[in-house]
Amino acid sequence: MRECSFAMIGVGNIGRRFLEIMSEKEQTLAERFGLRLHLVAVADSAGAALCEAGLSAERIIALKKGGASVAGYPDCGRRGMGAAEALERSGADMLVELSPTNLQHGEPGLASIVWALEHRMDVVTANKGPLVLEYQRLAHIAVQNGRSLLFSGAVAGGLPTVNIGRRDLVGAHVQRVEGVFNTTTNYILTRMADDGLSFGEALSEAQACGVAEANPSLDIDGWDAANKLVILANSVLGMPARLGDVTVHGIRDVQLEDLIRAKQQGNAIKLLVSAVSEGSSYRLSVGPTELPGHHPLARLTRWQMAVVYHTDIMGTIAAIIDDEGTTATAGAVLRDVINTLNRRDETRVKRGVA
Repeated sequence: MRECSFAMIGVGNIGRRFLEIMSEKEQTLAERFGLRLHLVAVADSAGAALCEAGLSAERIIALKKGGASVAGYPDCGRRGMGAAEALERSGADMLVELSPTNLQHGEPGLASIVWALEHRMDVVTANKGPLVLEYQRLAHIAVQNGRSLLFSGAVAGGLPTVNIGRRDLVGAHVQRVEGVFNTTTNYILTRMADDGLSFGEALSEAQACGVAEANPSLDIDGWDAANKLVILANSVLGMPARLGDVTVHGIRDVQLEDLIRAKQQGNAIKLLVSAVSEGSSYRLSVGPTELPGHHPLARLTRWQMAVVYHTDIMGTIAAIIDDEGTTATAGAVLRDVINTLNRRDETRVKRGVA
């Protein structure tokens, strides 16, 4: 049986769902992968909990659902202990970093990921902030220290956007990438087009069902999709992109009559993410775009996201996910944990380590 001790920073919706899935899949992980995961440290905004023998995922979930901090964990809680100290004292060999996205300075996720990689811990994250701000630096530190940095859940949840580009298109030149990477805007535009709702009505409905935040600006102004495009450009396309390289337009000005007209003509308006090859680089953009009805992205329903890769030698590849709630993103975190450990074993075999 392979044993993996991990520290976890951030116990929000995705973090809690990840712990639930980890518990639900305990027998599957053991039988199919010969794997047992041990959570030895966890931190939230108010404190941490540490236990070398392992913390109970169920107890942590109960604390968080009850509105308490993990610092309230009996005998193991440490009120006021920050993420950095918890990580340093954890003794873990992997970091699962799921703290809230911060696009100003990336903290506390950025410093935690850097520390973990520099101390030869593998890292799995779904946190966009550190990747958008410092992808090239983080990738360099990972390579320098022979560690893995996986983040498939950071780009359109459970959709294997990054995995397809990095794994399955090896040897191909990506001529163009198109995607719908934001559920909130796709929900709003689809409800407006299909059911004649106004922008305000569709937004309110999206907030009521939990797909949109109380302050949805990051989504509806296009910046969430742009963040994901920056990560894709860096990790898949080999372009050291930053947010300033992306032309961004949101959906606030999309008119109901335009959506209805497009639908009547068999087309659809989507908030399109686009990367188009230009010489040795790519032109990056996010904006409302009318797509012909035969386009894979034009047929997406309200809860779906998708990516389309156009390549020179592998044709056109499209992938779609129906992604309601946090399960698929949390599942992507588990996917990355398993893939990290499988890579670790493959490396040991190549080095002749028993």
